[in-house]
Amino acid sequence: MGAPISIRLDDNVRSELEAQAKARGIGLATLLRDLATEAAREAKRARVRAATAAVAQRIAKSPDARAFVEDWGTPNGDILYKNDV
Repeated sequence: MGAPISIRLDDNVRSELEAQAKARGIGLATLLRDLATEAAREAKRARVRAATAAVAQRIAKSPDARAFVEDWGTPNGDILYKNDV
């Protein structure tokens, strides 16, 4: 369970958000929680995409890094489970 927070909205924003919540058949708090959750997820996705792009750029600039990635390959189930037998 999350911790409650308090926010201040101007009247126009609150009216608009209440209308959206009513149209979805949910309360204002639920709408705000859904919007905040989606914004947080998108921010995390953006950070992951940026980090992935930075790694890809570094690999592209380094022959040693490219060779490592080419040698590394893709793991398969045989490698992951051979010690479990």
